[in-house]
Amino acid sequence: MIGRLTGILIEKNPPQITLDVHGVGYDIDVPMSTFYNLPAAGEKLSLFTHLSVREDGHFLYGFLSDGERAVFRQLLKISGIGTRIALAVLSGLSVSELAHAVVMQEAGRLVKIPGIGKKTAERLLLELRDKLPKFSATGAAQAGAAVHDETADILNALLALGYSEREALPALKSLPGGIAVPEGIRQALKLLSKA
Repeated sequence: MIGRLTGILIEKNPPQITLDVHGVGYDIDVPMSTFYNLPAAGEKLSLFTHLSVREDGHFLYGFLSDGERAVFRQLLKISGIGTRIALAVLSGLSVSELAHAVVMQEAGRLVKIPGIGKKTAERLLLELRDKLPKFSATGAAQAGAAVHDETADILNALLALGYSEREALPALKSLPGGIAVPEGIRQALKLLSKA
């Protein structure tokens, strides 16, 4: 398994780049989130990589952060999700945005990504629900993890008060980001009483 490559970036043709590592040119597919942050051609570059071996060939995927690669691998574990869709997800959303969409169960954000329909978006949200918080060690996902902790606490309080998850989630989506748990519970209850 090729886990990381360091070399000179010699070509950029989205979504593929060519990285020269001691005279060997590696063609690597990268999500647009990585592509937009690449240095200029001719400069040194290190990428975390994922090697996919299929009947039709060996394919290498590269990421600037280990968190992106971890999410890519988690996406590939979902039935029906291949490398093309996993790259599209990471091209459309950052790791923290994806974590936030999963916590808030925002299928609408995923449907905006090319190649993802309503059913696929709902399946992704369901499958990723308990799997993304473990990526909170990466800097990019820390904001998502903080949102997850506050939102989860508010959601758990609403469930303990007898509301169903179906009732509670729309109220959670209406709350402003970064709200404190007690204030979030108060505002959510106010919204639920109007419904």
